[in-house]
Amino acid sequence: MKKNKKLFIVVISLMFLLTGCTKQFKDADGKVVQDPTTKQTLVENILCRPVNLKGTYETAIEEKKVALKKLYEDGDLSKKEYKSKVDSLLNLEELPVCTEMSVIEGGYESIWTSIFVKPLAWLIIQLGKLVKNYGLAIILITVLIKIILFPLTYKSLKQSEAIKKVQPKLNKIEKKYAGKTDQESMMMKSNEMMALYKEHKINPMSGCLTSFLQIPIFFAFYEALYRLPLLFEGKFLGLHMGMTPLAAAGQGDWYYLILPLIVGLVTYFSFKMNKNGQPNDQMKQMNMMFNIMVVMIFITSFSMSVAIIIYWVVNSLLGIGQNLLIKKGSK
Repeated sequence: MKKNKKLFIVVISLMFLLTGCTKQFKDADGKVVQDPTTKQTLVENILCRPVNLKGTYETAIEEKKVALKKLYEDGDLSKKEYKSKVDSLLNLEELPVCTEMSVIEGGYESIWTSIFVKPLAWLIIQLGKLVKNYGLAIILITVLIKIILFPLTYKSLKQSEAIKKVQPKLNKIEKKYAGKTDQESMMMKSNEMMALYKEHKINPMSGCLTSFLQIPIFFAFYEALYRLPLLFEGKFLGLHMGMTPLAAAGQGDWYYLILPLIVGLVTYFSFKMNKNGQPNDQMKQMNMMFNIMVVMIFITSFSMSVAIIIYWVVNSLLGIGQNLLIKKGSK
């Protein structure tokens, strides 16, 4: 158990260290620039050239240049500082057209961006060109990733089912040591539980793997989608893929609010089916953690773009389907 916990901590730490981030595009006053239609926060480190939003970007860039020139003329910036800041501004003309972007576009940024984000963004573009819709491309890539990860997911879910089968024996151990808090009793309880896990070839941490696998993939999707202008400029089933439910409701498009409800429901059932059978005290802690996560994701989904919501919902539904198939096979 201790080794598994340490491994999990190392994996999560590495993930956050390697993960890049989207940079908010700010105007000369330091305020975040938004899409005038969808009210989506625009990104500065975009991977390719915007079309519909080109004018919005150009206006903000020119305002920055004017502000920097004034600082230079007032003596607040040296010539070297002024030139450096102007050169560092986003240059749209240096960016490729989105449909012509290559996997290695822009050179090396970081391990995370170069290995995960850019290839994923390129794949979305190529598949979108093929099926003539980038929303559909997101769905197909989500399905493809699920298929690739299925062997690992299958093993994890089978372990989860195995734990549920030995749950009665785990409950007996719990009752046997109920009320005993001395170190010797706790050690004996832990040894009996580990012996039971070993007898049935169970790794108690592996059942959580399915849920945690979604985290780095979600971050990669999040960054890839937000750094591709053609995605948040497009539509899927009549919905602006760059629009958030909150921004849409503010413009009178209340039907977008059904999306957070869908996110909340599929997340709840997905997490519920991924839970292991655990001794009562552990189960209470897990239930509390899962419930908090569901509420947090539900609230966050109001500020998610439609493109991100498409990925999250499809990924969760596929996870539920895999769970049902494996449970049916176990029976």
